[in-house]
Amino acid sequence: MLLDSMKVVSFCHVLQGPSATQYLGDMGANIIKIEPLGGERSRRWTGVEMGPPSGLYLCAFRNKRLFSVDLKSAEGRDVVLSLIDKADVVIENFRHGVMERLGLSYEDIRKRKPDIIYASGTGWGGNGPMLTRESQDLIIQARTGLASATGKRRGEARAVGSAIVDQHGGALLAMGVMAAYIRKLTTGQGTRVESSLFAAGLDLQTEPLTVYMSTRPGADVLNREKHLATWYHWAPYGIYKIKDCEIAVSTNPVAKLAEALDSDALRALVDVHPYKARDQIAEVFAKVIEQKSLTEIAAAFDPAGIWYGKVQDFDDVANDPQAEALGVFRPLKIGDREVVLLNHPIRYDGKIPELRTIGLEVGEHTEEILREHGYGESQIADLLRRKIVAAPPRPAKT
Repeated sequence: MLLDSMKVVSFCHVLQGPSATQYLGDMGANIIKIEPLGGERSRRWTGVEMGPPSGLYLCAFRNKRLFSVDLKSAEGRDVVLSLIDKADVVIENFRHGVMERLGLSYEDIRKRKPDIIYASGTGWGGNGPMLTRESQDLIIQARTGLASATGKRRGEARAVGSAIVDQHGGALLAMGVMAAYIRKLTTGQGTRVESSLFAAGLDLQTEPLTVYMSTRPGADVLNREKHLATWYHWAPYGIYKIKDCEIAVSTNPVAKLAEALDSDALRALVDVHPYKARDQIAEVFAKVIEQKSLTEIAAAFDPAGIWYGKVQDFDDVANDPQAEALGVFRPLKIGDREVVLLNHPIRYDGKIPELRTIGLEVGEHTEEILREHGYGESQIADLLRRKIVAAPPRPAKT
């Protein structure tokens, strides 16, 4: 794979950091995931019961080897530093100050290894008044205006239905690491890479924020007819109920819609401004199509090249022939149950990256990694005995 030569020591937990390292691991990087002796907290996430391990852990766990260690002990820190000595990248997404307290800050590592790529995916970035506060996807959706803009009216904020900021933040963090790795390969220099959930939440909204900050129309511009998906697109951009399902309709000219549907009500709106009259257009359009079936809509829209699509739920997505054609889902047997993962989203030379490593047990690869880094069997046994590191129990000899 593309990143076979990259060696990463990861101090990542929950989703932002683990998703970043999963992207890198899928592309071939050798990821060593550092966990505390009891395992990182995403393993114990609660919500829909499906574990252990939890859905939060399984969504970003693949292609990493697991190393369990007591980082609060000086000896445990020394063991981890010996792993970092042979690594290209350190990546972490702890709250500000945690790595400093552990003696594993950027300055600590750079003194020991000047060419290190040290990547941090924080909540709020490297400075500012929020520096020491906890962060989480939903909180960032609220702080960055995303929840407000997703709601239909001021005072009726609505969160997006997934942890999209965490996922986007992970992708940005992985992108930064790859850029720094190219620099290291070409110049030998290390890089300090910093991303944040706050920046990721804003980056997700590049288009609407560019429009809003450049025009400053006032927050009342968020108020819109209930079908409209955003505050800044021309009508009828939104979600509409028809006879047998819901459909998404993009920014199609009103005249084109009127002719496709043979609607005098829409023809009467051909000359109005598609943004200034967005509420009126959306309301009329909704009434015109509400009693039509998807078959009727397709017969009207397809020949005219109108942009639209059926709203699917997850059961529909599970059976979507496009998802099947792209190999989106990967069934995987874990113990006595089957789970379904999402594959890496990019194809390389037409192929999906292979699943090389499945790390489930805390410290599953601790002994293997220690051997690779020059530790002898007696040293490994001693570290395990004193609980400096942890590994699953060895099978009993027969």
